[in-house]
Amino acid sequence: VHRLRSVDNLFVVVQEFKDYQFKENKEDALKDLEDLVKTLPWTNPLKVWELNNSLKKKKTKRKKHNLQSTASKEKLNDDGEEEGRDQKDASKQEDCAQNAAGVEPVSGQDTEKTQGVASRNGGEEEEEEDNEQSDAKDEVQAGSGSETKAGDGKTSEGEAKVLKFRVTCNRAGDKHSFTSNEAARDFGGAVQEHFQWKADMTNFDVEVLLNIHNNEVVVGIALTEESLHRRNITHFGPTTLRSTLAYGMLRLCDPQPTDIIVDPMCGTGAIPIEGATEWPSCYHIAGDNNPQAVKRAANNICSLLKKNENKESSTSLGIPLDIVQWDICNLPLRTGSVDIIVSDMPFGKRIGSKKKNWDLYPACLMEMGRICTPGTGRAVLLTQDKKCFAKALSRMGHIWRKGQTVWVNVGGLHAAVYLLKRTWERAEEKRSFW
Repeated sequence: VHRLRSVDNLFVVVQEFKDYQFKENKEDALKDLEDLVKTLPWTNPLKVWELNNSLKKKKTKRKKHNLQSTASKEKLNDDGEEEGRDQKDASKQEDCAQNAAGVEPVSGQDTEKTQGVASRNGGEEEEEEDNEQSDAKDEVQAGSGSETKAGDGKTSEGEAKVLKFRVTCNRAGDKHSFTSNEAARDFGGAVQEHFQWKADMTNFDVEVLLNIHNNEVVVGIALTEESLHRRNITHFGPTTLRSTLAYGMLRLCDPQPTDIIVDPMCGTGAIPIEGATEWPSCYHIAGDNNPQAVKRAANNICSLLKKNENKESSTSLGIPLDIVQWDICNLPLRTGSVDIIVSDMPFGKRIGSKKKNWDLYPACLMEMGRICTPGTGRAVLLTQDKKCFAKALSRMGHIWRKGQTVWVNVGGLHAAVYLLKRTWERAEEKRSFW
């Protein structure tokens, strides 16, 4: 499940309420949320959380083992066999010491597994303007000698420490009498009282999610420490696209082996990097007119190559991706040589302007139509400037036909992803509009 490419966050649902009736009075509404904690079916979701944790621990142990064996090999090469053996023995002793200290989870169905989890990034870029996100904890903390509970699973005091938790509330809608801070605070207090867990905002083991959207309420337990979209990009720009959205755009155009895929306005390279990772049998070309953006994209490609080198493999292969600095209106590509174009076009907010888009969009569509293969070529383009794009597309109707529109939320902006099909009409070689 963690390998799904178009999912930002994973969580297991404790219970979902499609039409939850909130009281008009703030105190009563918050009291209802507190009372809700005792009635929720926590047992099975917590078992899923435990299983997820145990799998993550195994993965981490494998990574540590690989790193240790690599370090040992390097020592062998430098200082001979004995020093490498000493290092391995030392690492084994460390593992034994960790087991003795109770860091590793104790196996068994009735035992709660604990794990220190890195702090999640609280702010989500895709929250709408009226959405509120907050993390709150109850001030009263359970004593360290308390007995740990997880549903009906219990651990004795000597075997494991008390679990730490936090409650994150995402609220959308203007008909609520309370804020997300207040909901998270009171709900968190009830969770703490119910399980005798310890509240901790940063170094928590369990993150309980309270999602409220108008009258819909979903209570869940997070399975991911941070959003899964943070997988390829290390150097961010002002408008870096999420890898999850980039994957969705690429999948929409159905890439086939040997296809040439171009992103003529690549920015930090989120789309071509995701494409090269997931569709390695295609050839990807990325470009931008901004030298700083090209530099960031190149750095992101280098980071990806280094990450691939660290993986367990006998040979470190490159990725089918090149990056070029170019002018979108005068691309150094042959007419009809590209199978697919996928790009995040300027919205006219952080980069460019709405006024410039009226000239830029038609010129882009014309040049894209020139390099794209007539009849079989396709383009997937993302923009928030829908009015301008519709006008430009109507002027280029002889080259592009709209196949599908998918509405998406990009950082709180209502944007659209357009799937365009290239017509059989040949584009003009001579581009007089320049």
